[in-house]
Amino acid sequence: MLPPRPSGLPPSLFLASSDARASTGNHDPGMNSDQNRESPAESANSRDTWPVIDAATQVKLENQKAEDGYYEQSVTHRPASANKVSLLDIAREQVDIISEKMYLLPNEYLEELKGRLRGMLEGNGGPQQRDELLFLQRLVQTRSDLTAKTLIKAHRVQLEILVAINSGIQFFLHHSMNLSQTALIEVFVYKRCRNIACQSQLPAEDCHCEICTNRKGFCSLCMCVICNKFDFEVNTCRWIGCDSCAHWTHTDCAIRDKQIGTGPSSVNGLGSAEMQFRCRACNRTSELFGWVKDVFQQCAPTWNGESLIRELTVVSKIFRLSENTRGRQLFWKSEELIEKLKGGVAETTACRIILTFLQELEMDSSRSFEAGNNGRTIPPQEACNRIAAVVQEAVQTMGVVADEKMRMLKKARQALETCDHELEEKAKEVSELKLERQRKRLQIDELESIARLKEAEADMFQLKADEARREADRLQRIALAKSGKSEEDYASSYLKQRLSEAEAEKQFLFEKIKLQDQSSRSSQGNDIGDTSQELYSKIQEILKSV
Repeated sequence: MLPPRPSGLPPSLFLASSDARASTGNHDPGMNSDQNRESPAESANSRDTWPVIDAATQVKLENQKAEDGYYEQSVTHRPASANKVSLLDIAREQVDIISEKMYLLPNEYLEELKGRLRGMLEGNGGPQQRDELLFLQRLVQTRSDLTAKTLIKAHRVQLEILVAINSGIQFFLHHSMNLSQTALIEVFVYKRCRNIACQSQLPAEDCHCEICTNRKGFCSLCMCVICNKFDFEVNTCRWIGCDSCAHWTHTDCAIRDKQIGTGPSSVNGLGSAEMQFRCRACNRTSELFGWVKDVFQQCAPTWNGESLIRELTVVSKIFRLSENTRGRQLFWKSEELIEKLKGGVAETTACRIILTFLQELEMDSSRSFEAGNNGRTIPPQEACNRIAAVVQEAVQTMGVVADEKMRMLKKARQALETCDHELEEKAKEVSELKLERQRKRLQIDELESIARLKEAEADMFQLKADEARREADRLQRIALAKSGKSEEDYASSYLKQRLSEAEAEKQFLFEKIKLQDQSSRSSQGNDIGDTSQELYSKIQEILKSV
């Protein structure tokens, strides 16, 4: 069986060149199931892998030497300075010189270099990037100095890039790739399988057949004999294993290469034409009906509807040209079940139908063999043994189907109980939500009434505030008027008091002057008269100032 793909790696990392391969241990890829692959997009499809340069491409490139300069500029993307290297430099320059330069480069530049090559391997750039990759592969594969001895001196990133260019597999550029430098060198020189999940030493299991010895890097454990590609299909009819040499072939490749056809049956001894597979490695044939029956009996209960349709389609392709009754019936039944599955029939029902049908075909073949055995009478014990074997196999098949039915019934009951429990919980939640909604509505109504009351209070207070403001303005005007009047009254009373004081002082001074004038007239004569006149003038000035 093909081992599962390494966990945590995206499927695009497994795109391989035309002689790259998929993982297998010592197991049968024809008996593998879809348990180890989630969907067709999650496994590297053998039809979508990068090819290495074939002979036609090499001739084309050799005849177009003028284009080499263009490809060189395209691959480098930008001129490499004296202390930088490009993919083109790594592909054509000496290992030790590039290694010394790469040891001086920062890790960011090396990651950028690997990312550039990953983009070319992904092929998102169209035909131009494909031509650039083919040009780099031609440079690497035509160099005679890239040996195990010289590659030991290579920088780690340099070696990863060389291996990725030579094989066309992105995984060798992935950060989680943890192969040792020795293992990478062995992959480059075709001494180790390029499939990261296989990693077998080549030739695998010391097989020295013509295919294993003549094809560089071919791994008989995980590679199709015809297309030299590997994928991660498991528990499926899409891989056919040879009963004699244990080499493997894609079913589609075998049909396309006419390695599947009719031949004399070696099972029932009647010489009827059975569908057979002829292995290209050993040129021996293997009967296909029993192989399909074994695959379905062991793996069909684990398939989902999509996988069952895919496997029935492969069976339909195999037996489309069948000439005997059993093969034609299997072809018709496969087509019928495909239509039913597309129409909505449960995969468990279809699985039970195909298993029962295969069992019935096997029993009919046994009865036909017994009936056509030259009229020879079968001993009772032998007949009983055969019947017992058939019944035992039928009982086993029915037991498998019954177990599957019981498992599904138990699962359905559990699902129903879970749904009922969830329904009760949801009903409780709905009632609680309704009560909460009513409570919230009452709260909203109460808040609205409070808001209306507060709004009325605010209007009332606003009215009172306006009245108070008007009253304050009125009082302020009255206060201002009274204040002005009181100031005028105060000034008037003050002036009157000052005037009365001035009059009293005037009278006092006048009397004093008068007395002085009278007392001094007789003694002083005219001089005293002048002095009295001056004093009188001063008194007049004082009175005027008051």
